[in-house]
Amino acid sequence: MTGNSSLGMTRRALLGAFAATTITAAPTFSNAAGFLRGGGDIRRIRMYSGRTGERIDMIYWIEGHYIKDAVKEVNYFMRDWRTDGVKNMDLRTIDIMAAAHNLMDANEPYMLLSGYRSPKTNAMLRRRSRGVAKNSLHMQGKAADLRLGSRSVGQIARAAAACKGGGVGRYSGSNFVHMDCGVVRTWGG
Repeated sequence: MTGNSSLGMTRRALLGAFAATTITAAPTFSNAAGFLRGGGDIRRIRMYSGRTGERIDMIYWIEGHYIKDAVKEVNYFMRDWRTDGVKNMDLRTIDIMAAAHNLMDANEPYMLLSGYRSPKTNAMLRRRSRGVAKNSLHMQGKAADLRLGSRSVGQIARAAAACKGGGVGRYSGSNFVHMDCGVVRTWGG
């Protein structure tokens, strides 16, 4: 045993768990919970925010259980940076994001453009853009707008759509993809 034995995990077990991430999320079912079944022992999310300068690289699910403190950190990271409002993000959206990331075999973190949006922020954005929904799933903590420098909007959208876990919107002109855990649908170009 190594010095990590107090954590209940040997170095070899931890490396094995990290190796499992490469197979996480083979999309075989029609909903976010289903497509992750049997996908590995851990789920990991990697993001950074150009707005706040913050980064997160978090294992948030291990051996069938969400890690409460990790989920709390993800919720804070995905807050409305304009108002500092925090909402519990729907974990199905986080699962879709993690699964799509794994399907693309990308090493870089997502750039988070928008996670939770307060009603105040959503209303302000609606005044500025026709593309913002009045009853946006962002306000419910069920959506994220993301980009990857190493992947095109089309590649990201195809990976997210392959999960069949919710909505996927392509915003090629603004270089981002919307992912949510709502009704399965696609839009944009």
